[in-house]
Amino acid sequence: MDPTDRTWAGWVARVGRDPSAGSLLAANAATIVIAFVQRWDLQELMWVYWGQSVIIGIVNVWRMLTLKKFSTEGFTSNGRPVPETRAGKISTAAFFAAHYGIFHLVYFVFLLGGLFGSKETPLRLTPMAVCLLAFLVNHIYSFLYNRAQDAERVPNLGTIMFYPYARILPMHLTLIFGAAVARTRLPLLLFLGLKTGADLIMHVVEHTRSGEKHA
Repeated sequence: MDPTDRTWAGWVARVGRDPSAGSLLAANAATIVIAFVQRWDLQELMWVYWGQSVIIGIVNVWRMLTLKKFSTEGFTSNGRPVPETRAGKISTAAFFAAHYGIFHLVYFVFLLGGLFGSKETPLRLTPMAVCLLAFLVNHIYSFLYNRAQDAERVPNLGTIMFYPYARILPMHLTLIFGAAVARTRLPLLLFLGLKTGADLIMHVVEHTRSGEKHA
Protein backbone atom coordinates (compact mmCIF):
# COMPACT_ATOMS: atom_id res chain seq x y z
CA MET A 1 0.00 0.00 0.00
CA ASP A 2 1.55 3.28 -1.16
CA PRO A 3 0.99 6.03 1.46
CA THR A 4 1.64 8.69 -1.19
CA ASP A 5 -1.24 7.49 -3.39
CA ARG A 6 -3.79 10.36 -3.24
CA THR A 7 -6.37 8.77 -5.57
CA TRP A 8 -9.78 7.65 -4.31
CA ALA A 9 -8.64 4.06 -4.72
CA GLY A 10 -5.64 4.81 -2.54
CA TRP A 11 -7.81 6.39 0.16
CA VAL A 12 -10.23 3.48 0.14
CA ALA A 13 -7.36 1.00 0.33
CA ARG A 14 -5.88 2.73 3.37
CA VAL A 15 -9.24 2.82 5.15
CA GLY A 16 -9.88 -0.83 4.28
CA ARG A 17 -6.54 -1.96 5.67
CA ASP A 18 -6.69 0.12 8.82
CA PRO A 19 -8.91 -1.43 11.51
CA SER A 20 -8.78 1.77 13.56
CA ALA A 21 -10.33 3.63 10.60
CA GLY A 22 -12.98 0.91 10.38
CA SER A 23 -13.81 1.29 14.05
CA LEU A 24 -14.09 5.06 13.60
CA LEU A 25 -16.48 4.58 10.69
CA ALA A 26 -18.50 2.10 12.80
CA ALA A 27 -18.75 4.57 15.70
CA ASN A 28 -19.97 7.32 13.36
CA ALA A 29 -22.42 4.94 11.66
CA ALA A 30 -23.82 3.85 15.01
CA THR A 31 -24.32 7.48 16.00
CA ILE A 32 -26.09 8.25 12.71
CA VAL A 33 -28.45 5.29 13.15
CA ILE A 34 -29.23 6.17 16.77
CA ALA A 35 -29.76 9.82 15.84
CA PHE A 36 -32.38 8.95 13.23
CA VAL A 37 -34.07 6.18 15.22
CA GLN A 38 -34.34 8.46 18.25
CA ARG A 39 -35.24 11.44 16.02
CA TRP A 40 -32.60 13.62 17.61
CA ASP A 41 -32.50 17.29 16.83
CA LEU A 42 -29.22 19.02 16.05
CA GLN A 43 -28.79 19.99 19.70
CA GLU A 44 -28.52 16.39 20.90
CA LEU A 45 -26.19 15.41 18.09
CA MET A 46 -23.95 18.38 18.79
CA TRP A 47 -23.62 17.30 22.43
CA VAL A 48 -22.41 13.87 21.30
CA TYR A 49 -19.88 15.26 18.86
CA TRP A 50 -18.75 17.85 21.42
CA GLY A 51 -18.03 14.93 23.74
CA GLN A 52 -16.13 13.13 20.98
CA SER A 53 -14.06 16.25 20.32
CA VAL A 54 -13.13 16.41 24.01
CA ILE A 55 -12.06 12.76 23.81
CA ILE A 56 -9.94 13.54 20.73
CA GLY A 57 -8.21 16.34 22.63
CA ILE A 58 -7.48 14.18 25.67
CA VAL A 59 -6.11 11.33 23.56
CA ASN A 60 -3.99 13.80 21.56
CA VAL A 61 -2.40 15.13 24.75
CA TRP A 62 -1.78 11.52 25.81
CA ARG A 63 -0.16 10.82 22.44
CA MET A 64 2.14 13.85 22.61
CA LEU A 65 3.24 13.11 26.16
CA THR A 66 4.08 9.47 25.38
CA LEU A 67 6.13 10.13 22.23
CA LYS A 68 9.60 8.62 22.48
CA LYS A 69 10.98 10.29 19.35
CA PHE A 70 9.61 13.34 17.58
CA SER A 71 10.64 16.19 15.32
CA THR A 72 9.97 19.91 15.78
CA GLU A 73 11.30 20.94 12.37
CA GLY A 74 9.59 24.16 11.28
CA PHE A 75 7.62 24.33 14.56
CA THR A 76 7.99 27.54 16.55
CA SER A 77 6.41 29.04 19.65
CA ASN A 78 6.55 32.79 20.31
CA GLY A 79 8.91 33.11 17.37
CA ARG A 80 11.37 30.58 18.75
CA PRO A 81 11.99 27.00 17.59
CA VAL A 82 10.44 24.42 19.90
CA PRO A 83 13.25 22.23 21.26
CA GLU A 84 13.21 18.49 20.60
CA THR A 85 13.32 17.81 24.34
CA ARG A 86 11.01 16.47 27.02
CA ALA A 87 10.37 20.05 28.17
CA GLY A 88 9.42 21.06 24.61
CA LYS A 89 7.04 18.13 24.40
CA ILE A 90 5.39 18.91 27.74
CA SER A 91 5.02 22.63 27.04
CA THR A 92 3.46 21.90 23.64
CA ALA A 93 0.99 19.43 25.17
CA ALA A 94 0.10 21.95 27.88
CA PHE A 95 -0.45 24.75 25.36
CA PHE A 96 -2.62 22.51 23.21
CA ALA A 97 -4.68 21.39 26.23
CA ALA A 98 -5.32 25.01 27.26
CA HIS A 99 -6.10 26.36 23.78
CA TYR A 100 -8.22 23.39 22.68
CA GLY A 101 -9.96 23.44 26.04
CA ILE A 102 -10.95 27.10 25.59
CA PHE A 103 -12.47 26.27 22.19
CA HIS A 104 -14.58 23.58 23.78
CA LEU A 105 -15.59 25.74 26.71
CA VAL A 106 -17.04 28.20 24.18
CA TYR A 107 -18.86 25.32 22.41
CA PHE A 108 -20.16 24.15 25.78
CA VAL A 109 -21.64 27.58 26.53
CA PHE A 110 -23.37 27.66 23.12
CA LEU A 111 -24.80 24.18 23.63
CA LEU A 112 -25.85 24.83 27.21
CA GLY A 113 -27.78 27.85 25.98
CA GLY A 114 -29.82 25.65 23.65
CA LEU A 115 -28.61 27.32 20.46
CA PHE A 116 -29.61 24.33 18.29
CA GLY A 117 -32.75 23.26 20.12
CA SER A 118 -34.87 23.91 23.16
CA LYS A 119 -32.79 23.78 26.33
CA GLU A 120 -35.95 22.76 28.20
CA THR A 121 -36.18 19.53 26.18
CA PRO A 122 -34.66 16.71 28.28
CA LEU A 123 -31.65 15.05 26.67
CA ARG A 124 -31.86 11.31 26.07
CA LEU A 125 -28.77 10.50 28.06
CA THR A 126 -28.64 6.71 27.64
CA PRO A 127 -28.37 6.60 23.82
CA MET A 128 -26.03 9.61 23.95
CA ALA A 129 -23.82 7.75 26.43
CA VAL A 130 -23.77 4.70 24.12
CA CYS A 131 -22.50 6.88 21.25
CA LEU A 132 -19.87 8.51 23.43
CA LEU A 133 -18.72 5.12 24.69
CA ALA A 134 -18.32 3.94 21.08
CA PHE A 135 -16.16 6.98 20.29
CA LEU A 136 -14.14 6.56 23.49
CA VAL A 137 -13.37 2.92 22.68
CA ASN A 138 -12.50 3.86 19.09
CA HIS A 139 -10.08 6.65 19.96
CA ILE A 140 -8.31 4.65 22.67
CA TYR A 141 -8.04 1.67 20.31
CA SER A 142 -6.78 3.94 17.52
CA PHE A 143 -4.12 5.42 19.79
CA LEU A 144 -2.91 2.00 20.90
CA TYR A 145 -3.04 0.54 17.39
CA ASN A 146 -1.12 3.41 15.80
CA ARG A 147 1.39 3.85 18.62
CA ALA A 148 3.75 1.40 16.91
CA GLN A 149 3.86 3.74 13.90
CA ASP A 150 4.92 6.63 16.13
CA ALA A 151 7.75 4.45 17.43
CA GLU A 152 8.94 3.60 13.89
CA ARG A 153 8.56 7.08 12.44
CA VAL A 154 9.58 10.41 13.91
CA PRO A 155 6.30 12.40 13.83
CA ASN A 156 6.34 16.18 13.82
CA LEU A 157 5.10 17.49 17.16
CA GLY A 158 3.59 20.61 15.64
CA THR A 159 1.66 18.59 13.07
CA ILE A 160 0.24 16.33 15.77
CA MET A 161 -0.84 19.39 17.75
CA PHE A 162 -2.77 20.93 14.84
CA TYR A 163 -4.59 17.86 13.45
CA PRO A 164 -7.46 17.84 16.01
CA TYR A 165 -8.49 21.35 14.94
CA ALA A 166 -9.21 20.10 11.42
CA ARG A 167 -11.36 17.34 12.89
CA ILE A 168 -13.58 19.82 14.74
CA LEU A 169 -14.01 22.11 11.71
CA PRO A 170 -17.52 20.76 10.86
CA MET A 171 -18.68 21.56 14.39
CA HIS A 172 -17.20 25.04 14.15
CA LEU A 173 -18.90 25.71 10.81
CA THR A 174 -22.23 24.47 12.18
CA LEU A 175 -21.94 26.80 15.17
CA ILE A 176 -21.37 29.72 12.80
CA PHE A 177 -23.89 28.95 10.05
CA GLY A 178 -26.25 26.29 11.37
CA ALA A 179 -28.32 28.10 13.98
CA ALA A 180 -30.57 29.83 11.47
CA VAL A 181 -31.82 26.54 10.02
CA ALA A 182 -31.29 24.23 12.98
CA ARG A 183 -34.97 23.23 13.19
CA THR A 184 -34.89 21.50 9.77
CA ARG A 185 -33.46 18.12 8.77
CA LEU A 186 -31.13 19.61 6.15
CA PRO A 187 -28.42 20.86 8.54
CA LEU A 188 -28.56 17.54 10.38
CA LEU A 189 -27.88 15.60 7.19
CA LEU A 190 -25.20 18.06 6.11
CA PHE A 191 -23.51 17.96 9.50
CA LEU A 192 -23.53 14.16 9.63
CA GLY A 193 -21.89 13.96 6.21
CA LEU A 194 -19.29 16.64 6.94
CA LYS A 195 -18.45 15.23 10.33
CA THR A 196 -18.03 11.61 9.22
CA GLY A 197 -16.05 12.59 6.14
CA ALA A 198 -13.74 14.88 8.12
CA ASP A 199 -13.20 12.17 10.72
CA LEU A 200 -12.14 9.55 8.16
CA ILE A 201 -10.02 11.86 6.01
CA MET A 202 -8.13 13.37 8.92
CA HIS A 203 -7.66 9.97 10.54
CA VAL A 204 -6.05 8.61 7.37
CA VAL A 205 -3.91 11.73 6.86
CA GLU A 206 -2.83 11.83 10.50
CA HIS A 207 -1.72 8.22 10.61
CA THR A 208 -0.20 8.14 7.14
CA ARG A 209 2.20 11.08 7.33
CA SER A 210 2.04 13.14 10.54
CA GLY A 211 4.93 15.23 9.17
CA GLU A 212 7.21 12.33 9.96
CA LYS A 213 10.79 11.53 9.32
CA HIS A 214 11.98 7.95 9.43
CA ALA A 215 14.30 6.85 12.20
